[in-house]
Amino acid sequence: MFHRDFMEYHSNRFEDFSLLVLDEKENVCAVLPANRLENDVYSHQGLTYGGLILNKKAKLIEAISIFKQVLSFLNKSEIKRLEIKVIPSIYNDLPADELEYLAFLCEAKLIRRDILSSIDLQSPFKISQTRKNEITKSKQLGFEVKEVESFEDFWNQILIPNLEQKHQAKPVHTLEEITYLKEKFPKNIRQFNVYLNNEIVAGTTVFESNKVAHSQYISGNGNQQTNGSLDVLHHYLITEVFVTKKYFDFGISNENQGKKINKGLLFWKESFGARTVMQSFYQFETESFEKLNSVFI
Repeated sequence: MFHRDFMEYHSNRFEDFSLLVLDEKENVCAVLPANRLENDVYSHQGLTYGGLILNKKAKLIEAISIFKQVLSFLNKSEIKRLEIKVIPSIYNDLPADELEYLAFLCEAKLIRRDILSSIDLQSPFKISQTRKNEITKSKQLGFEVKEVESFEDFWNQILIPNLEQKHQAKPVHTLEEITYLKEKFPKNIRQFNVYLNNEIVAGTTVFESNKVAHSQYISGNGNQQTNGSLDVLHHYLITEVFVTKKYFDFGISNENQGKKINKGLLFWKESFGARTVMQSFYQFETESFEKLNSVFI
C-alpha cells in the first residue's frame, strides 16, 4: 500500500506531501504517506489506511519523539492540521497502538470511525446455518469460481453497472488503473470471478498483504437467481484460497463518515463469522507538538 509504484497511479489527483523521518545516521526510522490540500496535510487520501509507519525496532519513546518532530516540521511549514487515518490493527505486523496514544496526548479530535468486518482464519469461527444453507443451495446450481488475470469482464459487466445503478458512483480505480496495479503487484492484487453457464455473474477483487486478504470490490449482477454466487465465492476464498492467512477482511459497511451502517451488508459479512475491527480518523493541530514536551517524568 505504501510502495511508490502503488501510490503513483493517482499522482495527478493529489499534491503529494509524504515525509521520511531519518535518524542521526540518516537511516529511515518512519514514513508518513501524505498529501497536502491548502493548509492541511492528510495521511494519504488515496490510500485505504495510513498514518505514521514506524520501523519495527521503534519503541514508544522513539515514537513520541518522531511524531513530535513531524508535527513541529509541519507547523514550521505553515500546515495547520494533520488528519490521520489509523492502520486497522489486523494489518500491523506487530502490536502498534502508539498513534492512538499520541492522539490522546495531543488532544487530537476524533472525527470518524469506520468498522471493518474481518475473520480470524487461524481461530475457530462459525459460519451461520443460514449462510451454510445458501452456500449448499448455490453450489447445486452449478456456480464455478475462477481466478482470472483480466479485470475487464468484472469491471464492465458487473462492477460499473452495479455501482451506477445502486449508488450513482464509479469504482475508485478505473479499469486501466487496476490493470496497471496488477502488472506492478501481480502477487498482491487478484481477481476471482463466478460463472454460471460460462457467463460471469459475480466477482471480487482481492488485495493481499502479509497477514490479510481483503476484498476491495465485491459485486454480483443483481439477479435474484444468482444471489448465492457471492456466498459460494467467499466460502471458497476463506476455506481454500486464503486459508493460511491470519485474517480475511470484508472491509467496511459504513456510510456518512462512519455514522451510518448498512445493516444488510453487515449481516451478510457477519454470517461468515466476521467480527468487528475499528479504524479511527484523527485531526491533529500541528501546534500540539508542544504538548509532547512534558510527557516523560
